[in-house]
Amino acid sequence: MVYAPSPGRYTRAMAVKKKPPRSEGPPEAPASDRLVESQASSEDARFDRLFRPQSLDDFVGQARHKENLRVYVEAARRRGEPLDHILLCGPPGLGKTTLAGILAAEMGVSLFTTSGPAVEHKGVLTGLVTRLGRGDVLFIDEIHRLSAPVEESIYPAIEDFRIDIMTGDGPYAESISVDIKPFTLIGATTRTGLLTKPLQERFGVTLRLDFYPVEDLKLIIQRSARLLGIDCDEAGARALAQRSRGTPRVANRLLRRVRDFAEVEGKGRIDSAIVELTCARLQVDSAGLDEMDHKLLRTLIETYDGGPVGVETLAAALAEPRDTVEDVYEPYLLQQGYLGRTPRGRIATRRAYEHLGIPLGEAASQGKLF
Repeated sequence: MVYAPSPGRYTRAMAVKKKPPRSEGPPEAPASDRLVESQASSEDARFDRLFRPQSLDDFVGQARHKENLRVYVEAARRRGEPLDHILLCGPPGLGKTTLAGILAAEMGVSLFTTSGPAVEHKGVLTGLVTRLGRGDVLFIDEIHRLSAPVEESIYPAIEDFRIDIMTGDGPYAESISVDIKPFTLIGATTRTGLLTKPLQERFGVTLRLDFYPVEDLKLIIQRSARLLGIDCDEAGARALAQRSRGTPRVANRLLRRVRDFAEVEGKGRIDSAIVELTCARLQVDSAGLDEMDHKLLRTLIETYDGGPVGVETLAAALAEPRDTVEDVYEPYLLQQGYLGRTPRGRIATRRAYEHLGIPLGEAASQGKLF
């Protein structure tokens, strides 16, 4: 059975998944652990809804993309047409889901959200698109994880606004083409390279979201602090922004922890001193590098003499999956110049040595640092 969202509300649409047999694989986590994880997840979702802006005017950062989106929205309104299909690319936490909600609100239509892994087969996709109203927004997160059959089925849906439905079995099977209402597909991906070329070319607009500068993050932190009802001075907001790795999601998560320390060990006000105390306790340094970032760089420098070293070897040394190293740890280190990629593997840059206070040694004299 396919479950589809009802119009006029934010919802997540997905098929009911069958549970794998319990005779294989690791044992299920204790009920108490699952309860803690569920509570943490619901808390994060609650704060995400609290901090999430509802209009382009409230959205801070990505100024060039934001102004272009204003033009696209106004043009679509004047023509009485849905927005063109939009692809949002970039690392996690930069506002892709937020922008999808804002665009639906600006157009005055409903938003339906799902994710690539949740659209397991064509039946789920059919249930989604046949319930969409004219101009509604269908947001698919991690769209690069759509299966090949689902991707093939989505092409006529976004190009011709129709979908083919199979009825009957065996020799009585018949394909029926069903018209659907014009809608907007907004896809989000953290790994653009995994998208097939035919799917990429069907998006009329592609936006690559960048890491946020400190000034934009400072404004986001001050806005979030007001929503939390806690005073935050400019110095405290700036100190927190410098440690937020250019990512609003990280900034808001750190802000919640700083608020805890401010209320318990401070004076109920966020300033630079309480930010320093909180980040020291959380092992986040002045550049926003955490314990795992330090471990990666130190492993590269102390174990492999600064590199180059292959990502598979580095991931094994860190006891982390390769995808986690490439998608979670490396983007910010690369963007900030602490890590380099070469045809032979990863290298630690001069800036990494200087930040960790490690002498360059023979690596610099041999020209291995850039």
